Amino acid sequence: MSKDLLVEIGTEEIPARFISDAVNQLATRLTDWLQESKITFAEVLTYSTPRRLAVIVKDVAEKQEDIVEEVRGPSLKIAKDEVGNWTKAAQGFARGQGVSVEKLIVKEIKNVEYVFAIKEYQGQEVEQLLPSVIKGIIQSMTFPKNMRWGNQELRFVRPIRWLLTLFGDKLIPIEITDVKSDFKSYGHRFIGQTVTVPSAEQYKSLLKEQFVIVDPAERKELILKQINDLAAEKDWNVPIDEELLEEVVNLVEYPTVLFGSFKEEFLDIPKEVLITTMKEHQRYFPVEDKAGSLLPYFITVRNGDRRSLELVSKGNEKVLTARLADARFFYLEDQKLEISEAVSKLENVVFQEGLGTIGDKVRRITEVSSQLGNLLKLDENTLKNITRTSEICKFDLVTNMVYEFPELQGLMGEKYSRMHGENEEVSKGIFEHYLPRFSGDSLPETVVGQVVSIADKMDNIVGSFSIGKIPTGSQDPLGLRRQAAGIVQILLEKLNNISLKQLFDLAIEAYEQRGLLKRSKNEILLDLDDFFTLRLKNLMQEKGIRYDVIEAVLETDKNDVKRLVDKALSISTEIDDPTFKNVVDSLTRVMNIATKAEKSDTDPSQYVEDEEMNLYKAFEKLQQNTVNVVDAMEILQQLKALKEPIDAYFNKVMVMVDDDKLRSNRLGLLLSISNYIRQYADFNKLVFA
Repeated sequence: MSKDLLVEIGTEEIPARFISDAVNQLATRLTDWLQESKITFAEVLTYSTPRRLAVIVKDVAEKQEDIVEEVRGPSLKIAKDEVGNWTKAAQGFARGQGVSVEKLIVKEIKNVEYVFAIKEYQGQEVEQLLPSVIKGIIQSMTFPKNMRWGNQELRFVRPIRWLLTLFGDKLIPIEITDVKSDFKSYGHRFIGQTVTVPSAEQYKSLLKEQFVIVDPAERKELILKQINDLAAEKDWNVPIDEELLEEVVNLVEYPTVLFGSFKEEFLDIPKEVLITTMKEHQRYFPVEDKAGSLLPYFITVRNGDRRSLELVSKGNEKVLTARLADARFFYLEDQKLEISEAVSKLENVVFQEGLGTIGDKVRRITEVSSQLGNLLKLDENTLKNITRTSEICKFDLVTNMVYEFPELQGLMGEKYSRMHGENEEVSKGIFEHYLPRFSGDSLPETVVGQVVSIADKMDNIVGSFSIGKIPTGSQDPLGLRRQAAGIVQILLEKLNNISLKQLFDLAIEAYEQRGLLKRSKNEILLDLDDFFTLRLKNLMQEKGIRYDVIEAVLETDKNDVKRLVDKALSISTEIDDPTFKNVVDSLTRVMNIATKAEKSDTDPSQYVEDEEMNLYKAFEKLQQNTVNVVDAMEILQQLKALKEPIDAYFNKVMVMVDDDKLRSNRLGLLLSISNYIRQYADFNKLVFA
């Protein structure tokens, strides 16, 4: 027999960003306990609104399964003495397991006999277990931020107002913070009523009657349909920001879409500012025409029905007008600020404690960017644009608009710099130096933006590492992993001629010259190597490259990001070819025997067998053919061509002969070949079925 289990926690309004994780946590804790307790169940359904977290577990068994557990004890030699009596070790083991020694049995594992205690547990009625378990689960839940209320000791995301806990048609009696569980749940705060829920099966439908749609997926679908219907009616285009949509879904219990308007004069403000103001302050969706131009309308979602929608729309318009008036004021005021004046204000803005001001950071970025430009052998005009971009790339941080909307940094810098007469390369570079801002974001398109971007990100990473602020576990408050991933992407797809080592050295030197390193350069370099190695691994995993291929290429020089990834991709195209394993076997045989060599010197005049000379000439030819080759696949094909002379060599030649001179000469040839192979990959890391 089985019953449905329903747990609903009713609260004050929960912040939208906490809801999904919270309800998933409740479901996970419940199902983990059911599994650990040997209680069978079927489907698990999660529901949530701003005022409730709910889980329904379908077909929960009414009784635990009976459990028979075997616990291994000491070996039989220790458990019994010479005459077959139980020893103190056996008696102590049995006592610890709650059984008599007569209940111990003997089993053989890998030719050794052990004693085992057989422990039998009678399954309990689930209904009897649920009250204490559910109470414990609720009280142990964790959240990014907690509250205490009244004189209660419990810390929870928001004050608990009701508890609905049912097993089938029976109430699970629990009490938390003076709130006792009941058959009651609560409808919409303003237009719904209290509802009695007799079973989990009726939970959704009864609450829907009281203007609460408990399924967030259903609310999302309803919002999208209403937006699309409205857009079709008005001949609008409504770009849907998924992040905003998810937030709005978790802000309402009964969504009703409506629209409002604002004065056309506000369209003089940059489109990005208008959209950000609507999204960040009001959670509105912007409206465009079919050509993508912003229209003086917005769409919002009301938490309620369609009554008095016109009044609600007017209220939203009034609030948005005030916000847009502020944005226009900031925009006009910022234009009065000269770039030079803004840059000078950066001297008073702290970058990080111990690392100086933003002004100091700008000087380091300018220095490193100029050196990178020289390494890339860029023309004089581009170098000049790089210098100018680095010098003013942070000026918009002191503007009113970026202070109000930090996410507009770079974008406002681009617009304001263009207004102040900076050229297009510099203006675009100011925006692009923040790219990529998140996983999947676009990369800087101009070389100016690319150079300043990696100089800025490298400065952040080295600065943090220099004072011991290195990301650990899931903690990365400064977003250094994201920035390192951005550097790797730019080096892979844009600036192939810059190595990681060059970047490390330039950024560290900029700090070292100013006496800002709190740790030794070697320590920082080791940490940077480990940190970027993980980023390279992630990059190649995202490209679908096998773990063993990744490990193989990471054993080589990791500084050339493009070459590293190209080698991994080349091996990946060959690794499923059955003949490639034979090639790898030949290459690894050379590598393994070469470990016995002391030096890579070899004298062809001392060769005894034809196969020695043949292998030597094949290797010389490979080196000549690849001296100016950068294509990883072509080099791999050349390596594959070594298989035949290698196999012939080992079929005829005994390497480890007694003659020291002959042995050393043969090992020297193999070490030379091995060193070349290892520059490509450590083929020993590859795994074949």
